Amino acid sequence: MTTHDRLQQAIHLRETGHAEEAREILLDLVAAAPDDPQINYQAAWVHDNLGLEREAVPFYVQAIEQGLAGTNLEGALLGLGSTYRALGAYDQSIETFKRGIKEFPHNRAFPVFLAMALYNARQYSESVELLLTQLAETTADENLLRYKRALLFYAPQLDQTWE
Repeated sequence: MTTHDRLQQAIHLRETGHAEEAREILLDLVAAAPDDPQINYQAAWVHDNLGLEREAVPFYVQAIEQGLAGTNLEGALLGLGSTYRALGAYDQSIETFKRGIKEFPHNRAFPVFLAMALYNARQYSESVELLLTQLAETTADENLLRYKRALLFYAPQLDQTWE
C-alpha cells in the first residue's frame, strides 16, 4: 500500500469514528515522512479528535512550517488557534487567528474564534467588537438588520459614552 493510500485510509478511519486506528497509521506515516505537511496536518487533526490537544500542536506547527496551503492551511490555522486557546496559550491563539484572518479574510470563523481567545485574554472590548461586527454583517434577522449601521458604528466604541 502506498503512502497516499495509507493516508487516505487514515482519513477515512478518522471520519468514520475510528480515530485511534487512524492515529496509529498516521504516527507510522509521520515517522516515515516527518516533513510531509499533509501527513502532519492529518496527525494533528486526529490528535485533536482524541482530546490530545497538547500532542496535536507540534504536528500543526510542522504542517504549517512545511508549506501546507489552501483549504488545508485554513483548517490547520483554525485547528492550531483553537488548540492553543484550549490549552490556555491565549497569545499564541490570538496570533494564529490573526494570521488566519490575514490569509483567509473571507472566512468568518477566524474573527469569531479570535473573539473567544481575546475574551480569554481579558480583551473584552475587542472581543465583543468582533462578535458584533460579524453578527451585523451576516445576520438575516430583520430586527437586527434595521440596526446594522448603528451596530457597526458602536462596535469599535463600546467603552465610549456620549454626554
